[in-house]
Amino acid sequence: MAEQQIHVAVLGGGSFGTALASIAADNGAEVRQWMRDETLVAQINREHRNGRYLPHYAMNPAVQASTDFETVLRDAELVLIAIPSKAFRRVVQAAKPWLKPEQILVSTTKGIEQEGFLLMSQVLEQETGFAHIGVIAGPNLASEIADKQLTATVIASADALTRTRVQQALGCRYFRVYASNDRHGVELGGALKNIYAIAAGMAAALGMGENTRSMLMTRALAEMSRFAVAQGANPMTFLGLAGVGDLIVTCSSDLSRNYRVGYALGEGRSLDEAVDALGQVAEGVNTVKLVCTKAAEIGVYMPLAEGLYRVLFDGVPPQDMAKTLMMGEQSSDVEFILPREDVQQAHRETGGWHD
Repeated sequence: MAEQQIHVAVLGGGSFGTALASIAADNGAEVRQWMRDETLVAQINREHRNGRYLPHYAMNPAVQASTDFETVLRDAELVLIAIPSKAFRRVVQAAKPWLKPEQILVSTTKGIEQEGFLLMSQVLEQETGFAHIGVIAGPNLASEIADKQLTATVIASADALTRTRVQQALGCRYFRVYASNDRHGVELGGALKNIYAIAAGMAAALGMGENTRSMLMTRALAEMSRFAVAQGANPMTFLGLAGVGDLIVTCSSDLSRNYRVGYALGEGRSLDEAVDALGQVAEGVNTVKLVCTKAAEIGVYMPLAEGLYRVLFDGVPPQDMAKTLMMGEQSSDVEFILPREDVQQAHRETGGWHD
């Protein structure tokens, strides 16, 4: 239970934003939730239910929904922003007249903005210049949170007040909130794992065994951390909930939207058919394109992401993606213990290296 009443605003009417709004209300916060859809607003206020995204979840009746930014943001100390990455900046700009510098702004979005390769917390910094900015990421399937299954997440911020207020507002008997000061690493972990969830869903549909899926996830973790460290993140972050924790759940569960897209592709559907069948945003599809472009630009080796790109956008059969796992260089397992360059050099010196 929160030690004092916190006024919380949630921007976004999707499944995760709805679950967080209800958790905060359960903890005694005054909670208002913004969304565009007037019909959904009316349903939440009347039935305390989000029929589109969490139809069987009984929300805390204290959550008040509105399409009006001023109503939702007035007196809010903590603002949780749960908007898909493609609309994130646009919504923040629309809300900006009612945002105040003393407010805490926290993104829950696991995606990347194409222009400038910006994470959502960087968009918040650009648009507001506020001091209290953080991100939430971790193995957080919204439907399980709605069922009050034991779940943990990470609040990442360089600002201690931001970390503390989010822990107070959201921490409860079934939803644990752990703190990190590596905002960049936590946010990159949340975005990058979506790529590999698509690959894991594809592998499952193709009937690949547990050894293969374990290898895929482990090499995915190596790629994620390699890329993130090149972007300034701490590699140790990927041992935590926002790294290996989020990767495991999103690569193993058919509740994951990105996994379901991959599974549909593995069954032989086109990318458009897979996305249309989902009916929700799968951030990983856009993230594959952005990350592969950035990796090529900065010289980071990401064979799995590149193989998935070829399946999604170049018409390569999903079966060929498996070859990417087996045809890449046999290099270092954990590069922060044994650098990849050292293994490459040893191969050359012993005559065993073939480019």
